[in-house]
Amino acid sequence: MTVRVSGDGHGNGFAGKGSYKGPEMMVVAASRLLQNGEMALVGTGIPLVGAMLAKHTHAPEMVLVMEAVAFDSRPLALPFCVADPRGVYRTPWTPTAVEVMGQLLQNRRIDVGFLGGAQVDKYGNINSTCMGPYLRPHKRFEGSGGAMDIAAMAGRTIIIMIHEQRRFVEQVDYITSPGWKCRDYRTGKLIDRRELGMWGGPYAVVSTMGVMKFDDGTHEMYLAEYFEDLGITPQVVRENTGFTIDVSRAKPAAPPLLEELHVLRTVVDPEGIYMKY
Repeated sequence: MTVRVSGDGHGNGFAGKGSYKGPEMMVVAASRLLQNGEMALVGTGIPLVGAMLAKHTHAPEMVLVMEAVAFDSRPLALPFCVADPRGVYRTPWTPTAVEVMGQLLQNRRIDVGFLGGAQVDKYGNINSTCMGPYLRPHKRFEGSGGAMDIAAMAGRTIIIMIHEQRRFVEQVDYITSPGWKCRDYRTGKLIDRRELGMWGGPYAVVSTMGVMKFDDGTHEMYLAEYFEDLGITPQVVRENTGFTIDVSRAKPAAPPLLEELHVLRTVVDPEGIYMKY
């Protein structure tokens, strides 16, 4: 794929409009939320792609933790599943799930966790359990795995989700991973996560349309950035969201840098395992 470059006046080359795809923009936007020196807990798939991109660009000292697989590994190629030996290249430690969840998470050592799911609501609650009533679901998914632990105990969480009305909903069918406000099972009322003894909380939702964040006061989701070069506008985001979302603070997201696309395509996922070039 040919990448056209434009400048920002400071010597940074951006990829031109039409030279990259939506999944690439989503991964780039997610990777930019990771910071150098953080300890990040990620699973395989798109979260791992974003984390590896960050580690190969702006966050080389980020400690990458793959649940029950590897601690601070430096894979030369993208692992395609949790059992892929490429994931443990140069790792100093292969922890168990008990060590990751029981030691690192519970001792607040994990700065950021990546999560996905089938549904998300305006408070960042995630459903990856079932669609419809729990006892009579229309569809059942794989469930929590370590997602509930990460949502409850990571310093902050980043959620990655395809942007559709059926996924961005007013109220998730089942809370697999808690957000800022959770339903009390006894009363059905929403209560703050901190009343339940949890710390951290959702930091951002990166979708195929933009980056959503959460208001400091209300903890409700709002649109922070939208992918203008992909034809996305705040109105498009509003129309594809199943609840009223504030778009008044939205700005166009910066396109991928040439370096980001080059590393993504030639270093992180050259086989197109997840990007499918």
